[in-house]
Amino acid sequence: MALEFEILKTSGKSRLGKLHTKHGVVNTPAFMPVGTCGTVKAMMPESVAQTGAEILLGNTYHLMLRPGADLVEKMGGLHKFMNWDKPILTDSGGFQVMSLSALRKITEEGVTFKSHVDGKKFFLSPEESMKIQHKLDSDITMAFDECTPYPCTYKRCQDSMRMSMRWAERSKKAFVDREGYGIFGIQQGNVFKDLREESALALKKIGFDGYAIGGLAIGEGQEKMFEVLDYAPDMLPKDKPRYLMGVGRPDDIVGAVLRGVDMFDCVMPTRSGRTSQAFTKYGTINIRNARHREDPRPLEEGCDCPLCTHYTRAYIHHLQKCNEVLAVMLLTWHNVRYYERLMQGLRKALSEDKLQDYVAEFYANQQKGDIPAL
Repeated sequence: MALEFEILKTSGKSRLGKLHTKHGVVNTPAFMPVGTCGTVKAMMPESVAQTGAEILLGNTYHLMLRPGADLVEKMGGLHKFMNWDKPILTDSGGFQVMSLSALRKITEEGVTFKSHVDGKKFFLSPEESMKIQHKLDSDITMAFDECTPYPCTYKRCQDSMRMSMRWAERSKKAFVDREGYGIFGIQQGNVFKDLREESALALKKIGFDGYAIGGLAIGEGQEKMFEVLDYAPDMLPKDKPRYLMGVGRPDDIVGAVLRGVDMFDCVMPTRSGRTSQAFTKYGTINIRNARHREDPRPLEEGCDCPLCTHYTRAYIHHLQKCNEVLAVMLLTWHNVRYYERLMQGLRKALSEDKLQDYVAEFYANQQKGDIPAL
């Protein structure tokens, strides 16, 4: 195995760790901003690095369509192509392909689908996904799998999970092992505990550098998600990183860290930046609301992002009302920085044996809500 993961400290099920990759160290628990098409929307890679992000997520499906894996490889790999010299994890393309239910056909060999861009036909299999991710030069490659919807029948989830485990074995065989690079397997099984257990056993038998928990945050709600997370991480190897895919809201992340998860990704901070939503320690706010029109305060006291250190709520409210691009840029920067500050706070609390105090303060602040200006 070519990736090294060290656990420095634990508190209950929570873990403080370091993941060593070809392009640098990732401190965990970690949040990965989503760079779908080789860019975190509305941010320069240099700006993303300034938020404290140590790893990005790239998207195999979108990059294989545009500009194509061969071009990215010709340009020196995704790191050089997008000017990001830190680690990159790429998803396998499976989730996006599966979401195109009207445009794809699944067989044991793989998935034939039509591009949502121009209707051109493509075929994606475990072997092809590994080949594309290799050309992208991903530090962490994800096994090719199928993600079932919620709700879903037991039989449908069982059949899908078992096919994903066969695909996982093919993915592992096709992966080119080299120093500083690794491949993660993905646990499936939807909300069924016995299927999750069967999936975990299959993945451990194959052997991976890390293990993801897939098939959550697909509409089941936080309560049901936490029910699964109460047992799913414990089914996976204790000495390997655990990655909860596509999660989530700040309170989702805090709850998952308490249940033993190490890595996260979500489009929420960037997408929210494009829809006037801002995350703060007192919860989310909509900067378009009229109460911010004459508010001289920063978005969040104590935040060190450019929006909070240089601009007022009144100014960002004005930019949003005028549909200025700068509003999206500043809000996105703030939101990504908020997520990275949250992860830094969790790591610091773990290192100082103060995790429970940190979590209690986090929830207390969230319940207070944003306080209007006097």
